[in-house]
Amino acid sequence: MISATSFVGLAAVLAQFVAGTIPSFPGAPTFPDDLQCLFEKPVLSCENTTTIKDTCCSPTPGGLVLQTQFWDTYTGLEDQGQLLPDNSTWGIHGLWPDFCDGSFTQYCDISRQYDPHPSPNVSNGINIPSYTGPTVDTFIKAFGRYDLLEYMNTFWINQGDTNAHFWAHEFSKHATCFSTFDTKCYEPYIEHEDVINFFDTVIAAYKTFPTGKFLASAGIVPSNSTTYSLAAMQNAVKAHTGAIPYFGCTGPEAPNKDGRTIVDEVWHFNYVIGSPQQLNFKHIDSVTTSSCSPTGPIRYLERTPSSVRRK
Repeated sequence: MISATSFVGLAAVLAQFVAGTIPSFPGAPTFPDDLQCLFEKPVLSCENTTTIKDTCCSPTPGGLVLQTQFWDTYTGLEDQGQLLPDNSTWGIHGLWPDFCDGSFTQYCDISRQYDPHPSPNVSNGINIPSYTGPTVDTFIKAFGRYDLLEYMNTFWINQGDTNAHFWAHEFSKHATCFSTFDTKCYEPYIEHEDVINFFDTVIAAYKTFPTGKFLASAGIVPSNSTTYSLAAMQNAVKAHTGAIPYFGCTGPEAPNKDGRTIVDEVWHFNYVIGSPQQLNFKHIDSVTTSSCSPTGPIRYLERTPSSVRRK
C-alpha cells in the first residue's frame, strides 16, 4: 500500500513536469525511474539523521548541492564561434555534490570518465585516465537533443578549450559522485542517458539562479569603471534566494591583502529534498569563505564586445 506521503511526493514531481520546471525529454527517455522513490520518505539532505535505503532517491553520502556559475569576459576561441552570452547573463559552471561540511570527492566512477584532461589526474590514490573516445556532444546528438545542445553552446561556455571538453569534465568529476545519477537509477538503462539527465538537471538548476538579474536589481551591473563591495553583491543575491552565496575573485589582491578584487564566479549552496533532479532546494548560506576581499573594492568587469554572442 502506498502511503499518503508517497502520493504527495509523486504529486510534487508531476506538478513540476506540468509547471515546466523540470525540462521535457523528447526522444528516448533520459531520466531515472522516480517511481521507485514512492516508497522512500522524502528527507532533507544534511539535516536528515535516518538511513537512506535507496540512494537513487537522495544524494548519498553528503547532500550539499552547489549550483555554480562563471563570469568570464572572453573565451579564447572567439575565432571558432565560441562566444559568451549577453552582457548580463552569467555562464554555467556546473552542479556539485559536496559533503555537508563543504569538502568533496571527485571522479567517483572511472567507467564513466569522459574527461580528456582530468584535473586532478589522481583522485583518492587512483590515477584518472585521459578519455580518448567520442566527445560528449555526440552523446547528446545520439538522443536527438539538439535543443539541449543549443542551450549548452549558448550558456555553458568554456574558456581556452572546447565546450564539449568542459561538459565532459563536469560530468566525470562531479556527476559521477551523485548517487542519484548512478546507472542503477535508470531502468532499463540506456547508455549515456545519465549524462543527458545530468546536463538537463544542471540547466534546470541554473535557471533558478539568474545571478545577473539578482545583481542588477540592486544596481550592480558589469562596469570597467564602477566598483562594488562584496557585501553589496552578497546581499543582492540574498534578497532573492534568502541565502548568502560564495563569490570567487581573481586578479590583484586588495591593498590590505585580505582577498582578490575581480569577481569571476559564484556558488549557490543548497540542501535538497529527494533527488537533485527534482529541484526541491533549500537555499543555505555558503559554507566556504569568499576569496574576494571583504573590505576592498570589487570589480565586476564588462565582457569584451567581440566575445559576446550577438542576438
